[in-house]
Amino acid sequence: MRVSECMTTDVCIANPDETLQDAAKMMAEADAGVLPVGENDRLVGMITDRDIAVRGVAEGKGPKTKVREVMSAEVKYCFEDETIEDVLRNMGDIKVRRLPVLNRDKRLVGIISLGDLATSGMATESGNALSSISKPGGEHSQKH
Repeated sequence: MRVSECMTTDVCIANPDETLQDAAKMMAEADAGVLPVGENDRLVGMITDRDIAVRGVAEGKGPKTKVREVMSAEVKYCFEDETIEDVLRNMGDIKVRRLPVLNRDKRLVGIISLGDLATSGMATESGNALSSISKPGGEHSQKH
């Protein structure tokens, strides 16, 4: 099975010049904890509710702070034609629960989450990836 067969295609995209408040409102409306950040038809980052809390609020940044100041600019992604098995393995290795999905022209076409993969019949593989992701460490770890 390919990523394109189970990804979410209706994705809200934040702009790096929007405010954290704008991004938080979009997340609330979409019931999502992450937004891809796009500029000039390119994926330039990702912002999570955790980024807003930890890199924004905890550091004294207010709701008018620009998304670009707290987003992760190093974007991990997958391609729509990759196999689900490969993407799940990669998600476990890099400790992420969701990835933006690009076509081979590097244009955003969707997002894939462990939830998408679990409901696509890949429950065991999703569980294995979650086990790897849940181990201490990773980009937002509180352990130094």
